[in-house]
Amino acid sequence: MTVTIAVVVAMATKSGGVSDGVSDVDGGIRGGIARVIEKREAEMILATVLSSSRASIIAHPDRVLSTIEAEKTHAMVTRRAAGEPMAYILGTREFYGREFMVSPAVLIPRPETEMLVEQALVRLSKHSPAKNCVLDLGTGSGAIAVSVAAEHPDAAVTATDISAAALAVAARNAAQHGVQISFIQSDWFGGLQGKKFDLILSNPPYVAEGDPHLLQGDLRYEPRQALTDQAFGEQGLAHIRRIIAGAPQHLCPGGWLLFEHGFDQAIACQRLLAEGGFLELVAWPDLAGITRVSGGRIPS
Repeated sequence: MTVTIAVVVAMATKSGGVSDGVSDVDGGIRGGIARVIEKREAEMILATVLSSSRASIIAHPDRVLSTIEAEKTHAMVTRRAAGEPMAYILGTREFYGREFMVSPAVLIPRPETEMLVEQALVRLSKHSPAKNCVLDLGTGSGAIAVSVAAEHPDAAVTATDISAAALAVAARNAAQHGVQISFIQSDWFGGLQGKKFDLILSNPPYVAEGDPHLLQGDLRYEPRQALTDQAFGEQGLAHIRRIIAGAPQHLCPGGWLLFEHGFDQAIACQRLLAEGGFLELVAWPDLAGITRVSGGRIPS
């Protein structure tokens, strides 16, 4: 059969999925898909395979796919039907108005993390250029560090991660967006001896070990060490404790620590910050009204 955009969308989004059977000489799609995917997702996959825009895919349903294009499309649709995140299938995810490359080596950037970037930029805007040394702990894809560097070019940004694979992704994103960032492989503050910063940011692993959400949705495919502290009994706070405890030794006088946390961890985080000697404790809700970012500053 001749495979067009319309045929692919119809097969991927109807009950029964793509028809069974091997591909034919006209470029038909090989194999079968047990689950359907959303029409929007099928269009996004086609746009990626055909190096086009989703708008063009919608506008040209009769475009014929080559055998190679049909096979690539089928493979990606099959992955999505199995539950794999679209970000990993497409290789990109939008964050703070920019496209970021992602892979299974890094956490997928999420909209709620944009609040962390927004609050970082608020604090940087109040500093002189000489007081804009920023550290992003556990950078992953580099979304936070790259966004801060791009929005505030005067900032001297350092980004760390324990994973060499994650740092490679982050470095590619920094190059893609034309920003200069110092990348260091480090287990939190382990590789930062003697270094101090005006602002420390982090989106650390904070999902409690054993949380059922780890077995659901996109989280099933994301790197475990980027999601959870893997410490039973810590309620997901083990890494947050380490960051709060270590930050004062790496903050300049009056410096700020801001970090993302779980939907039910705000009170515990505020307590840990107070016990750690932080002042002017702050917290911000996400668009759903749930507090997801907390922080404070050390004395001047």
